[in-house]
Amino acid sequence: MSPRSAEVNEELRRRSRERLLDATVELVAEAGYEATTLADIADRAGSARGLVSYYFPGKRQLLQSAVHRLMHRTLQAGLEREPRTDDGPELMARAIDAILGLTVSHPTLMRTHMAGILQAEGFVRCPEQQRLAQLLRETVERYGSPDPDADYPLLRAQLMGSVFAILMPGAPMPLPRLRADLFQRYGLDWRLGVPPGEEPPGGAGFVALARG
Repeated sequence: MSPRSAEVNEELRRRSRERLLDATVELVAEAGYEATTLADIADRAGSARGLVSYYFPGKRQLLQSAVHRLMHRTLQAGLEREPRTDDGPELMARAIDAILGLTVSHPTLMRTHMAGILQAEGFVRCPEQQRLAQLLRETVERYGSPDPDADYPLLRAQLMGSVFAILMPGAPMPLPRLRADLFQRYGLDWRLGVPPGEEPPGGAGFVALARG
């Protein structure tokens, strides 16, 4: 039997790594971060325990890569959903809705992820995080920003602030209120993206204000 080509080996490594990321998302969402072990993740992924350490230096880094992958896949799906569009405000609305919606649908996962970011290691520099950053920066450019290098970090910070507000134990803020604030900041019509109701908090006057 002839040896596998470099391309085949690379594809096998990619699939193995993605199975570990998928398993991490599933298990942390089900059981929480502390109760999930690297052995559990390897078992769920159908991988050898040693492969986890080969791809990732530790569980925290694995989780961050897994959540960043979930975020960029969710964001990409939102931006590319039908009907396809190149309209900058619509794309900005879709991006905001994708991240806020993911936070509401995966609170345990996102809360654990944000807690890790606040610890000493901060953001994990990985392909998944870089892809997420690229998508957000492209959204800012397509929105029409004259200075994407300055405006992309601002959008990222505003989204992270809204994520924290949704997840705040004991005092969460409702998604519609946070969405309305972000839409007003970017001058977006409430009806763009995937609105969580026919009218924003405060009534239809917000739509006219955003458009004006």
